[in-house]
Amino acid sequence: MLSRISFSKTPLVPFKLTKTITVKCLSTSEILVPLKLSFAAYETPSETNKGNPFVILHGLFGSKQNWTSLSKAFHQKTSPQRKVIAIDLRNHGDSPHNKDHTYGHLAADLRQFLQDHDLQKIALMGHSMGGRCAMLFALKYPELVERLIVVDISPAATSPNLNELPKLFDILSNIKLPSNVPLSQARAVVDQQLAEYIADKSLRAFLLTNLIETDNQKYKWRINIPSLTSNFQSIARFPNVGDLKYLGDTLFIGGEKSDFIAKSDYPKILKLFPKAQLKYIEGAGHWVHSEKPNEFLKLTLDFLNRASSA
Repeated sequence: MLSRISFSKTPLVPFKLTKTITVKCLSTSEILVPLKLSFAAYETPSETNKGNPFVILHGLFGSKQNWTSLSKAFHQKTSPQRKVIAIDLRNHGDSPHNKDHTYGHLAADLRQFLQDHDLQKIALMGHSMGGRCAMLFALKYPELVERLIVVDISPAATSPNLNELPKLFDILSNIKLPSNVPLSQARAVVDQQLAEYIADKSLRAFLLTNLIETDNQKYKWRINIPSLTSNFQSIARFPNVGDLKYLGDTLFIGGEKSDFIAKSDYPKILKLFPKAQLKYIEGAGHWVHSEKPNEFLKLTLDFLNRASSA
């Protein structure tokens, strides 16, 4: 059976699934227990008069390493210069795994991170899942967020393509991971298996960033596939936030070829973020920051370096 998903430069990516999967919403405890998150910081100790730190949150299947080049560029080109911190969200990258994965938990983790690192106020950016975490965090803790950037995701109606993502969990779960070979060869072996289901090379390369060596040339996926699968219904929609509003400067950046932020979403965006601007980058899809990095960098820096309208 063939089904389709549209996330990358290629508009449609074909899949052939080996089995049908059932996605459940995992019930979570009322108390949100935060986790200690892994991060990468970009700063020069001798610098003075910096702006507030700029914190970056990746999307589903991503990690802080996806933002390395852009993080360095942000640090070098923001004015006043900012420390840049790229974070691994729970169940991703080098951060801990946990059975709970809702936007409430992600926001609680970020709040704990700011407390642990004595960060009084930040500029905040998130892509996709990380964008929804950033939105919720700004709505819950507006006093901690100087300004907000949300990349190719909306608090309004969800793209139909997002509901195709559980197929990727299913595919990764059924890949036979090699052993006793170097990492480069292991990735080649896994890529060959992925190619049976995923035609798009860039999407396969992105997923392969999650293949890591444990010990003695044994390999595993570093994302927590069971937790992300069980909690997918929580990831797929933005939580009800009642009458909360974030009144700070806000920029939504969409990919012109992506349907994760529809122009019709803008009125609902303004109800939550009254100062929000919505801009699209021509020719870009969901991974707008990696597909059009120069255009993305310019748009983001213009917003970061602009004096606050507050």
